[in-house]
Amino acid sequence: MPEEKKDSKPKKAVKKTAKAEKVKSPAKSTKKSKIKKEVVEVVETLANEVIDNQIEESPVNEPTAEEFLKDFDWNLFEEGIETIKDDKLSEFEKLVEENFVDTYNESVIEGTIISLTEREAIIDINAKSEGVISLNEFRYNPDLKVGDKVEVLVDIQEDKTGQLVLSHRKARTIKAWDRVNDAHDQSTVVTGFVKCRTKGGMIVDVFGLEAFLPGSQIDVKPIRDYDQYVNKNMEFKVVKINHEFKNVVVSHKALIEADIELQKKEIIGQLEKGQVLEGTVKNITTYGVFIDLGGVDGLIHITDLSWNRINHPSEILELDQKLNVVILDFDDDKSRIQLGVKQLSAHPWESLDEKLKEGDKVKGKVSVLADYGAFVEVVDGVEGLVHVSEMSWSTHLRSAQDFVKVGDEVEAVVLAINAEERKISLGAKQLQADPWDQIEEKYMVGTIVKGKVINLTQFGAFVELEEGIDGLIHVSDLSWTKVVRHPKEIIEKGQTVEVRVLEVSRESRRIALGLKQVEEDPWPELVKQFETGKEIEGEVVRVLDKGIILMLDQDVEGIIPFGRQPKRQRKALSSKYKAGQKMSGVVMEVKPDDKKVVLYVEELSSDKPGKVDEVQEYLESQDEPEGEKIEIPTGATEETEGDTEAVEE
Repeated sequence: MPEEKKDSKPKKAVKKTAKAEKVKSPAKSTKKSKIKKEVVEVVETLANEVIDNQIEESPVNEPTAEEFLKDFDWNLFEEGIETIKDDKLSEFEKLVEENFVDTYNESVIEGTIISLTEREAIIDINAKSEGVISLNEFRYNPDLKVGDKVEVLVDIQEDKTGQLVLSHRKARTIKAWDRVNDAHDQSTVVTGFVKCRTKGGMIVDVFGLEAFLPGSQIDVKPIRDYDQYVNKNMEFKVVKINHEFKNVVVSHKALIEADIELQKKEIIGQLEKGQVLEGTVKNITTYGVFIDLGGVDGLIHITDLSWNRINHPSEILELDQKLNVVILDFDDDKSRIQLGVKQLSAHPWESLDEKLKEGDKVKGKVSVLADYGAFVEVVDGVEGLVHVSEMSWSTHLRSAQDFVKVGDEVEAVVLAINAEERKISLGAKQLQADPWDQIEEKYMVGTIVKGKVINLTQFGAFVELEEGIDGLIHVSDLSWTKVVRHPKEIIEKGQTVEVRVLEVSRESRRIALGLKQVEEDPWPELVKQFETGKEIEGEVVRVLDKGIILMLDQDVEGIIPFGRQPKRQRKALSSKYKAGQKMSGVVMEVKPDDKKVVLYVEELSSDKPGKVDEVQEYLESQDEPEGEKIEIPTGATEETEGDTEAVEE
């Protein structure tokens, strides 16, 4: 039994030692050591105060602060072994709470600015030491001064230099959302700092949060220079909050709209037609100008800006320009106001020179071009029309752009004046002599002249011999031998050609020209070349239902008819031949007027002459029904590739 008691003592000692030497984490130990250090310093001060205050009340000998701390067992205190009187502990906690700030607490606290440097603000938060905050966090408040109360958060308890570092920005962020929500719910005015520009608006610092200020919400009028607001404080209303994405939208415009609305109602109530007001150019568009009348917008249509014709309002007005306007009209609720500027001055027609009459020569600038003519401003606000037919003596009408362009200074003759409709007709060609007056003497029939091809049509080509004088080459007068279906097969637009004058008519203002007539007619020689009974070769051009078209020498077309064979047999024969194929035939007849040579091929005809030299006799003796006769077109003007000009049903 004595041994058992003896063994029990070491067991208790081991247990107690193990408890006393309980391992603590480095972080916790470090934290507690700092707390000890701070508490010791405070306790020394507070304990002395408590002892001094209680000397008279308590005659009992109380230990001094040094004695108390010297004998105080921290390990026993942490383990809860050593007890302290409740009244003393309560008194100590009260003193600490009143005089000491826990820097380990992450809650927002209030501090006082005790000093300002060029870069930092020194803040007193009733801690062991003062804290510092960069002045960049106070950019929104340029009036910051010593003595101001600010909200802060302990950012770094002790930096490398042992300095307490605070953050005003983080403290504002913690409180910001509550303040922003309150401002939105109560529609209160907040002050924000404009940080920078962004797409569509500005970024504003409100209570430490970044809010978006749309460009349309900066002011009631359009803002063109956003940079003027950067790094400035402005008042706003919180108009929208997105809690999911932490987005805040503010408006400066909302603050002034209420005042403007009252002002707007007052102005609208006084509006009258014909009233002259002063306004400011708010916006310029292609169709007109919006004018700010002091909270009320009106529109000046482009046609009401000036008696002169203008292409764009920016030619005579600019943004923010002040000008007088007259009220022309408005709707029932006066929400759409039509304004005018030109109505403030008399119409130019009213002051038009009464001496201006028909036949007078005038000068002016081309203001507008159209296909049908050009408008020329003869005096400010008065225009006359030069019709395209009055620009040139040519009967071949062209576009006005071929003669003049906008801005050109031109001279014209007054043809007619209609004061009631305020219209003036002008002519430019009248300044020159009519070239058709001497046309017959200048362009005699049979002479060869040069001209420029200015237009191609299905029926021929127009050639300009001189300004105002055009002639026509009919499609049949382009080639002696080739069957021309369109002039572009022979000539092209813009080409200079030599032509022969075939016919001249001053009354109808027409000149007939010939291109082929410049050369000799080759058919007298071709008749000899393609003599009757001669066998010649050509290339198949087209295969028709009743015959085959060949291309012979010198662009002469030859035709091989199928004769009186039945339709079924002719169709079968036509399928045997293709374009590009070479074949030959015997000359039966030459037709210069039709530009054709008729050929005979025995296998393609049911009528077979006995001998080659009897072809002519055969041609003279055969009786061809009208429906089977091969016809050659004579100068058709609208032939196409699908025409069966060699065969008729």
